[in-house]
Amino acid sequence: MSEPRRARATEAFFGRRKGKPLRERQAAHLEHLLPALRLDLSKPAPADLATLFPQPVKRIRLEIGFGGGEHLVHRAAEDPATGFIGVEPFVNSMAKLLGQIEARDLANVRLYDDDATQVLDWLPEASVDQIDLLYPDPWPKRKHWKRRFVSKVNLDRFARILKPGGLFCFASDIDTYVNWTLLHCRDHAAFEWMAEKSADWLTPFAGWPSTRYEAKARREGRSSAYLTFRRV
Repeated sequence: MSEPRRARATEAFFGRRKGKPLRERQAAHLEHLLPALRLDLSKPAPADLATLFPQPVKRIRLEIGFGGGEHLVHRAAEDPATGFIGVEPFVNSMAKLLGQIEARDLANVRLYDDDATQVLDWLPEASVDQIDLLYPDPWPKRKHWKRRFVSKVNLDRFARILKPGGLFCFASDIDTYVNWTLLHCRDHAAFEWMAEKSADWLTPFAGWPSTRYEAKARREGRSSAYLTFRRV
């Protein structure tokens, strides 16, 4: 018997869905390219997620909230043997990424343009090698902290789909969210923080491309933390 899906949160983890009007080419990408790359959650997920991609892949990596797409495009281009699933509900960000996918002719990316919890509940158990949550919305006001993506219920979701030894990578420039994530992962039996010294979380991930969010944080005098947790 299949495991019942967990209830979704009553409040979305993201804010607005659309910004300034799209250019004609961006709108065309959303109309024609996105349908070819979008996950179809109306059908059961394949037992082997590699079959989602037209070329052979050895690993599966999920990025939640890819923003401008700089990181996702960089990783997909440098590692064609990994299949990447990117989730981003913000229309303008999705349009920007689609243009980069077309320009670089990337065949190892699949996308979803709505709530990431839907994808997490759709994916098979122990099917993902790595989850990236990079500079997520910090919801800085205390009354909005319940909307932060890192939570007990979402860590349960991560634990279900990550393979044993799989990684959860988190980056933020907001101290309260970094501490929040450390505490939540500390209290979750499925995760262990891999850092042994301060350089392990102050140093960007290997091969890290600077993103516009990170550049903004540095301009405003904030440093970033890069946390890696292992699925035990």
